[in-house]
Amino acid sequence: MTTPPTPGHAPPSPAVAEELRIAIARLSRRLRGLRGVPPADGSPGPLSLTQFAALAAIERNGPMTPRELADHEKVQPPSMTRVIAHLEERGLVERTPHPTDGRQVRLTVTGAGSALLATERKRKEAWLAQQVALLTEEEREVLRRATPILDKLSRS
Repeated sequence: MTTPPTPGHAPPSPAVAEELRIAIARLSRRLRGLRGVPPADGSPGPLSLTQFAALAAIERNGPMTPRELADHEKVQPPSMTRVIAHLEERGLVERTPHPTDGRQVRLTVTGAGSALLATERKRKEAWLAQQVALLTEEEREVLRRATPILDKLSRS
């Protein structure tokens, strides 16, 4: 659903939308690439993007059933079952009884899961802060002012 332009304002050119899409995709790829490096001791390496997204969704939204998580992440339940199994094996999520439906379970993030998410977020924020520090003061001000607008676009 598109909103018509406000009276007196021309719609943005398609080039603006394309440039914004490319820049956001490129930045997103860079941030995703900053995931943890596999340890040398042979212990499990970093989570896949799907595993990380599922873990973050549970933390952000609170306890969820496996079906709610699959719906939220827009994946098929069998795929989510494998993701959940991996997160459980790593001790990052745990199953708890559903408070009103004995046939279901809810997934909650463990302390280890929260710690892993915090570490990954700090790594990405540190990299981003380093990149922002390389910008001019004027560029940083433009970003400061654009951030709420980008957030608005991401929620629409």
